[in-house]
Amino acid sequence: MIQETMQQPNPAQRIYRFYMDGFRKMTVGKSLWKIIFIKLLIMFGVLKLFFFHDFLGTHFTTDTQRADYVLSELTRSVQANISTKGGEQ
Repeated sequence: MIQETMQQPNPAQRIYRFYMDGFRKMTVGKSLWKIIFIKLLIMFGVLKLFFFHDFLGTHFTTDTQRADYVLSELTRSVQANISTKGGEQ
């Protein structure tokens, strides 16, 4: 009995082939992926234009001013908690 030794591809290649074969054989899945892509494009592309304006860019001129503002906003709630408790832990 002759035993043929065939090399199996490494795990990364096997995983890649597994997913590529799965995506090729999809029928309904392709249209679902298109819908998901369109929804992500709308959420991150279009909504950003209307709801997430550049607050730091319009209110501050230098990076130092922006950094100081962000630091003060991040530590504001911590400082308020410390002052209301009287410094007790």
